[in-house]
Amino acid sequence: MPPAKPALTNSMADAMAGSGEVLAARSEELFQGQPCHRLTLANGDSVLVAQHGAHVVSWVCGGRERLFLSPNSVWDGHTAIRGGIPICFPQFNQRGDLPKHGFVRNLPWALLAAALGDAPSRLSFGLSADESTRAIWSADFEARLRVDLLPAQLCVTLEVRNLGTQALRFTGALHSYLAVSDIAQVRLSGLGGQKEWDSRADMHQTAADSLQCVGPFDRVYSAPSAPMHLDDPLGGLEISNSEGWGDCVVWNPGAAGCAVMSDMTPDAYVHMLCVEAAQVFEPITIAAGGHWSGGQRLRATGA
Repeated sequence: MPPAKPALTNSMADAMAGSGEVLAARSEELFQGQPCHRLTLANGDSVLVAQHGAHVVSWVCGGRERLFLSPNSVWDGHTAIRGGIPICFPQFNQRGDLPKHGFVRNLPWALLAAALGDAPSRLSFGLSADESTRAIWSADFEARLRVDLLPAQLCVTLEVRNLGTQALRFTGALHSYLAVSDIAQVRLSGLGGQKEWDSRADMHQTAADSLQCVGPFDRVYSAPSAPMHLDDPLGGLEISNSEGWGDCVVWNPGAAGCAVMSDMTPDAYVHMLCVEAAQVFEPITIAAGGHWSGGQRLRATGA
């Protein structure tokens, strides 16, 4: 997968979405001192992506922010950003010898292309192995992140190509922090009957039809084939994880968890819930020269 040539514009462009014609615009800006790229639709929906980690830091839909971003995040261009949609690759959490959640969320990605003329509007970012990554992980790889924006919808897709001569194995996640009005008032459905591992209690069981995820809550589920639904009094979300991911992680740190994280405020747990497209237990294997992709689609179901 050779690097794509950037196709960038700051002008307004027509983009067909659904049955109607929508205008989209791309802009570059500094957010908390970090270079970012924004897509904005005519209806006001927008997505903002930082080049640091190809990290989605904002998705405004229906006039309100749908992603949680901690006000205590560190914006030094080296530290992982707390909130939004971090890319965990090539390791999930501390389940291996690499840095926690891998290392690509701590590196600058390149903007490869921006598409405004076709539905959906899209930003594409890329990161390739170099001497610094091979010092941490020997694999020769290329990763891309596609961020697609449509009215009331956001789709984020991670693509990985193995450029080496040996099989490449990894775990990871799209670690989505969803904004909620009050964690005590929201419910997550769509995981009923799936295998569930409660990491806190180290207990394996079957998921309930409806989950109240009041923290501390940290569970891994076998990935559902149908969309999940986050019910919130201020407006819900439909969450669809692609077949590329074998697991789904649901996490809320609770008050005790927030208290020990310097980049979270004490009450942050009240306003967020992570519902992640993930690969936790069994690594994904890509043969030499092979390719893999896995995504997550978020669709607003209420104002």
